[in-house]
Amino acid sequence: MNTMRTIQHFATNINCGSCVRSVTSFLDEVEGVTIWRVDVDDPRKVLTVEGSAAEADIIATVEEAGFDISPLVEA
Repeated sequence: MNTMRTIQHFATNINCGSCVRSVTSFLDEVEGVTIWRVDVDDPRKVLTVEGSAAEADIIATVEEAGFDISPLVEA
């Protein structure tokens, strides 16, 4: 098990407060997620996740909540 704390960034279509509330119960249940937030002012609607959660788990959870998500590779 990877217990290293990391920060991951994803482009999403979570674009308003109501959308953030919709995904909250899903992301709060992901093992290893310490803190998460969505920058709805960024055109990419960047989801930032801190903790030891696997990228695949985060993606699957956000998709289960009904949103699009893809990993952001920082240049």
